Amino acid sequence: MARRVFFSLVFCLFANSLFAQNANYPPPPDPREWAKDSIKPYQKNPMLPAFNIMLMDSATIFNTYNIPAGKVTAMVFFDPTCKHCKSSIGGLMQGMDSVKDVQFYFFTLLHDYKEIRNFYEKYKMAEHPNIKAMGRDYEFFFVEHYRVLNLPDVALYDGRKKLIKLLEGDFSATKIYNAIQESKK
Repeated sequence: MARRVFFSLVFCLFANSLFAQNANYPPPPDPREWAKDSIKPYQKNPMLPAFNIMLMDSATIFNTYNIPAGKVTAMVFFDPTCKHCKSSIGGLMQGMDSVKDVQFYFFTLLHDYKEIRNFYEKYKMAEHPNIKAMGRDYEFFFVEHYRVLNLPDVALYDGRKKLIKLLEGDFSATKIYNAIQESKK
């Protein structure tokens, strides 16, 4: 009997380590390191960078390299628990008609996919065909590349995938629309 309990315990420990979620994610960036380089990475190369987003199903990885050219793209970095993010995205949803030709990709650093799905449902994002993806930047790429210090942030790219503008902090459909119109002048 003791032998059976011992082997059951060993099996449980082995199975737990075998099926545990891979936690080999990179550590979050340290903003103190950013002071060493005054030119931000997105300023060195204004083209849309390729990085991974873990989609809401928590299994599918989408790479931004696969975003089709030809339309303005908005990369929206947010946190579903942030009141500024909620306010900005709520306003965006109300004015979505003015930016219906913009393809939106939303992502966060938050680990809780249930919270991300709840946010998606609360703001009825499925009703907008121009919202292409929502997920998690599990590699902290956006934070490092754009040197994010506050939320939300929106990186706008033209149809050739060249940066139009980085909107830092609160945003609205009107701000996005105006930034796009300014870039056409």
